Amino acid sequence: MHDDLIARATAWLAEDPDTETRDELAKLIEAGDVTELAARFSGTLQFGTAGLRGELGAGPMRMNRSVVIRAAAGLAAYLKGKGQTDGLVVIGYDARHKSADFARDTAAVMTGAGLRAAVLPHPLPTPVLAYAIRHLGAVAGVEVTASHNPPRDNGYKVYLGDGSQIVPPADAEIAAEIDAVRSLDDVPRPDSGWETLDGAVLDAYLARTDAVLSDGSPRTARTVYTAMHGVGKDVLLAAFARAGFPEPVLVAEQAEPDPDFPTVAFPNPEEPGAMDLAFARARETDPDLIIANDPDADRCAVAVKESGEWRMLRGDEVGALLAAHLVRRGAQGTFAESIVSSSLLGRIAEKAGLPYEETLTGFKWIARVEGLRYGYEEALGYCVDPDGVRDKDGITAALLITELASELKEQGRTLPDLLDDLAVEHGLHATDQLSVRVEDLSVIADAMGRLRERPPTELAGLAITKAEDLTRGTDRLPPTDGLRYTLDGARVIVRPSGTEPKLKCYLEVVVPVAAHADLPAAHARATALLATIKRDLSAAAGI
Repeated sequence: MHDDLIARATAWLAEDPDTETRDELAKLIEAGDVTELAARFSGTLQFGTAGLRGELGAGPMRMNRSVVIRAAAGLAAYLKGKGQTDGLVVIGYDARHKSADFARDTAAVMTGAGLRAAVLPHPLPTPVLAYAIRHLGAVAGVEVTASHNPPRDNGYKVYLGDGSQIVPPADAEIAAEIDAVRSLDDVPRPDSGWETLDGAVLDAYLARTDAVLSDGSPRTARTVYTAMHGVGKDVLLAAFARAGFPEPVLVAEQAEPDPDFPTVAFPNPEEPGAMDLAFARARETDPDLIIANDPDADRCAVAVKESGEWRMLRGDEVGALLAAHLVRRGAQGTFAESIVSSSLLGRIAEKAGLPYEETLTGFKWIARVEGLRYGYEEALGYCVDPDGVRDKDGITAALLITELASELKEQGRTLPDLLDDLAVEHGLHATDQLSVRVEDLSVIADAMGRLRERPPTELAGLAITKAEDLTRGTDRLPPTDGLRYTLDGARVIVRPSGTEPKLKCYLEVVVPVAAHADLPAAHARATALLATIKRDLSAAAGI
């Protein structure tokens, strides 16, 4: 076993084109560090519907240039197998460690395979890449990003020519082509031959952002903005300037790209503490709302002032506010969301007489809904211009929520006031999440197994009226690893995360509200119910 491990590591080292990871691996081999080598050579990073994502480092279980070159070669072979022999592949990247290298390697591999490649001019938001695919008529797109993962991670996200992320069976077909790459020496990688795009694609994207706003709408809401050390700042500021909004006040410490994300434990607006600097800036400047993007700016977080304190709106709250705003503006088309998002969207769509669809988790599914006009999921992802970007877009979502805040401001009202109106109209839909991060993935498998073997019959005293194992699929959904419980006045979904070592449980309770005066009691009941459901579910899953 030891000799085999050393032999595999030595063979990998001989091919590795990166001096940094070569040095790292050579030291591990020299030290005979079997534990660390085993962790890196116990398999290969799996290419799935999120593409690749993992920790940077040497070896097939890490993100590095060797792994990326193989992934690019597999994608090129897949495209050529589909008859796209000279199609254009457009490549974007964020500001993480190694992102520019991975983008360049991808362009070289595509060029060597006879495809045409074009790389965005510098680190830009993921939605600009998603836009560029359709704008340029590309057959595929690659975004090098790990979104809001920790600093040590990077990733590789693949889109096809429709501008949306890959779904089965394309992921498995590309993975098979990656596995078929025997040696990096078999992958031609010329030093030139691809195009580096100029600013025209970004200009076209920015021109398109205007389309999400209504002509002549108020543009008065004042914002504090944080880019969370990512790539969103320049594009968001340009979009806000074009729209005529007041210039956002920046959280200076987080405004510029920094792959080490020095001010946050996790560069995700949802994580505790990530918004502390933004809240501090807001207390100094008293804006109407706070806007945050995640590092690749495809997500948008919103915070508001309530009873003198700043609080983050949940993704479901922003999702409902944007839906209500679009309905009031007369939007036509299908409203869609993932199964883990609040059922309030369905109520809003139904009352407006609009088609509504539920999909599996992930924008790769939401973006494929026929006739899509608006889609969102609770993890702060919103698609408000599906004809331009068939993916979540934190820039256009920020514009639209700021337009809504401006309209309410003109009426002497706020975003929380509109949320109250929606609760009275449709019932208070309160959501929460029980999320468990693990070191050992078997903890997740054990919890799912426990729930399947001994499913709960009630949670928080509410009877479970329907229990579904989503691995079997439903009449509306393809199979996925998840469990869904419908309760009397509540809903729970349990699933392993597709991008992080987490077990996620999504909880929703619906409390009827007769009038505005009943809201405080409804909120108290919802909070108590969610806490008890969380406790009972933890016990049932053994987590």
